[in-house]
Amino acid sequence: MSSSKATAGRCPSTVEPVQASKDHMSGRGAWAVTLCLIFLTCIGHGVQAQSLEPRAFANTPVGMNFFLAGYAYSKGGITVDPSIEIEDANITTHTGLVSYVRSLGVLGNSAKFAVLVPYVFLEGSGRVEGELRERKVDGLADPLIRLSYNFIGAPALTMAEYGGYRQDTIVGANLFVTAPLGQYDPDRLVNIGTNRWSFRPQVGISKALGPWTLEGSMEGTFYTDNTNFFGGNTRSQDPVYGGQVHVIRQLKRGFWGSLDATYYTGGRSSLNGVEKQDFQENWRFGATLALPVSPRNSIKLFGSTGMFARTGTDFDTLGIVWQHRWGGGI
Repeated sequence: MSSSKATAGRCPSTVEPVQASKDHMSGRGAWAVTLCLIFLTCIGHGVQAQSLEPRAFANTPVGMNFFLAGYAYSKGGITVDPSIEIEDANITTHTGLVSYVRSLGVLGNSAKFAVLVPYVFLEGSGRVEGELRERKVDGLADPLIRLSYNFIGAPALTMAEYGGYRQDTIVGANLFVTAPLGQYDPDRLVNIGTNRWSFRPQVGISKALGPWTLEGSMEGTFYTDNTNFFGGNTRSQDPVYGGQVHVIRQLKRGFWGSLDATYYTGGRSSLNGVEKQDFQENWRFGATLALPVSPRNSIKLFGSTGMFARTGTDFDTLGIVWQHRWGGGI
């Protein structure tokens, strides 16, 4: 099953001359980490491989702490697990999230650690084997841990040293891990949690070109088996492979915008060893606007939509995230 829809947009960024530390960090360092998590709200309904993440490799001064709180609204043919076959799915989710991020220095290069916990309200309907079913549930979704490390072009810097830093080319890697701790009922086909682990390694490059930044990445998401799927069955899933492209524009006084696209494919599942015809191939597009409101606080608005989608992943998302930062000498 596939569909075609209108698309949304995004934008890029470069490092401009650093002003006072507070001005610079309110526009760049603070948003560097926020953007790393910008579309991770999507994990609230289990579509981690589809998240759009501009500035995922941006440098940040060491020793900084970030607290994020946000909300995302999604509607369409979305399920916790995109490969679960539900016809005429019409599902709405309201996702709240909280996250903590810490910037580090590892072997002379910048790194980050992040943990994100979503809470989801889900309501919807769809046909399973021709029978109309409805579901309304809320609870914690699977929490996510993220480890980030930049190999080239993003040295570990103190706040004072960061004032003279100018990005050129950054090469880095991320590892996303979700734990099976979300709300899960094995007697239900649609849940908030997934009852399995997932691991998503990602490598990427970010190139600054004046006020623009071009960014691209490749990734794969790998899953453990769900051994208690819908009445005690064992469900396996092949890896999902994908890539992202971002064009980011730095605007005045720390404002920036982003136009992004992601493509992913794979993810065919098996039920008790029998392979299903649920191969995924999807395009998504999105846009983000970052709005610093004070030296320590900022707000981000984002949205995304499906251009081409198969197997229960045709949905739209809108959201907002507030970020507060401290530490690191600010």
